[in-house]
Amino acid sequence: MKRLTDKVILVAGAGGIGTGLATRYAAEGAKVVLGDINLESAQSVVESIKASGGEAIAVELDGASEQSIAATVATCVETYGGINGLHLNFAFLGDCNPALGILELPLEVYDETQRINARGFYLCTRAVLPVMMDSGGGSVVYTSSAAANASTPAQVAYAMSKAAGQALMRHVATRYGGVGIRANTIAPALTLHPGIEAFVPPEMMEMAKSAAAIKSRVGNPTDIAAMAALLMSDEGSYITGQVLAIDGGTTMRS
Repeated sequence: MKRLTDKVILVAGAGGIGTGLATRYAAEGAKVVLGDINLESAQSVVESIKASGGEAIAVELDGASEQSIAATVATCVETYGGINGLHLNFAFLGDCNPALGILELPLEVYDETQRINARGFYLCTRAVLPVMMDSGGGSVVYTSSAAANASTPAQVAYAMSKAAGQALMRHVATRYGGVGIRANTIAPALTLHPGIEAFVPPEMMEMAKSAAAIKSRVGNPTDIAAMAALLMSDEGSYITGQVLAIDGGTTMRS
């Protein structure tokens, strides 16, 4: 069943989860525009999508640059006539040393984390919303993290940036719901993909399994993409303003 036929979806951020998102959206019939600061990475994913019979193009996108975002939005409009879906998936991961808390983390790492993760999502959303409204409405999905909803002694800048993205999502859902815009957040925990598999130590894998209710494995990009496809589709047309944890029960909230 192709639930996204004729929908134009901009995926901002390739790589592990982004590859899973773009591949699933195309398999569901969407016309996918995959943007990444690493154009070669995006092109590789697009070639794979086309080889499987899907429709997609790759663009170079710096999600924290207004000029780059504007150029990407213009490409979507020129190529496909509009935008029906936006999935913001990029992130700066410089705040990854568990030994660094608020007293130790260099301010430049904090600033860069907010510039890309929080300000970047803000800029992309602001650029796409008018085009999406011109297209008759649509769905915005933000990739967040379990770190935004969990107590942790580490990753203070990253967790703050992801919490900011959730606040942005709620603003969009509330303010623009009346004109056909839905907005939701997917919050994964550890998500294993080929790009990081070799670098994840066994003890981190065991820690992730231990923290989750599902002990048999950790998450993978197809888990995220399955929920994202629902949120982008008409089947998800009554879901908005939600943070959906795809984390095996690592976090549980009512």
